[in-house]
Amino acid sequence: MRFVAIGDSFTEGVGDELPDGRVRGWADIAAQGWADAAGHPIQYANFAIRGKLAWPIVEEQLEPALALGPTHLSFNGGGNDMLRPRTDVEHIADTFSRVLRRCDEQSVTLIVLSGANPAGQLPMGSLIQRRGDELSAAVLRRIADRPDVIRALNWPDRELSSGAYWSEDRLHMNANGHHRVAGRVLSALGYEPPSAWWAPAEERAGAQGMAYYRQHVGPWVRRRLTRTSSGDGRTPKFPTWVERAPQ
Repeated sequence: MRFVAIGDSFTEGVGDELPDGRVRGWADIAAQGWADAAGHPIQYANFAIRGKLAWPIVEEQLEPALALGPTHLSFNGGGNDMLRPRTDVEHIADTFSRVLRRCDEQSVTLIVLSGANPAGQLPMGSLIQRRGDELSAAVLRRIADRPDVIRALNWPDRELSSGAYWSEDRLHMNANGHHRVAGRVLSALGYEPPSAWWAPAEERAGAQGMAYYRQHVGPWVRRRLTRTSSGDGRTPKFPTWVERAPQ
């Protein structure tokens, strides 16, 4: 199997930082879990870069990912678009149609993910909830007649929306959340993930009140005002195949 992932911070793994500072995330975890469950090595690549909007993900990452000759490609996008003042949900959902068409042309199995739902703990949570519901419905309409598309849908998971699964910025999942998403991907592929992936380990509480706004909301607002992105200057962490052998 040759598995390549494209997307934004959700797929890059932001929030699941290792002691050496590298980010891991659900795609890394799922690739290793896939190798363990299948009993043979998995070739894995990951082009995701934090801060990317849905269409730039497709325009910048899809063709390099397909050029590797994968058997499976995962795609999630739209989380950053939903935070912008003017968002065209149908236009975002069209990216999924583009990715599916190209996967069909290359005989690649598409794995579609919806992101986890942070709305209950964020400023403007009701707006994010509404847009997320609309985007999820729009994407599902586009793949409704395609049972061959593998679905790992995280937006409806109410357990995953609870604070135990989120990092201090409340926008990105922590290691608990990334493991739970990886478990859903493995289940969608027909494998049984480790039971520990579904339940949260203990996590420290993050900043509260004004400290939260200073540490996390303020920098996000500054990036919007200066039209910069947290992904500016970053390159994919695994732009070529790396092998994940059973452990």
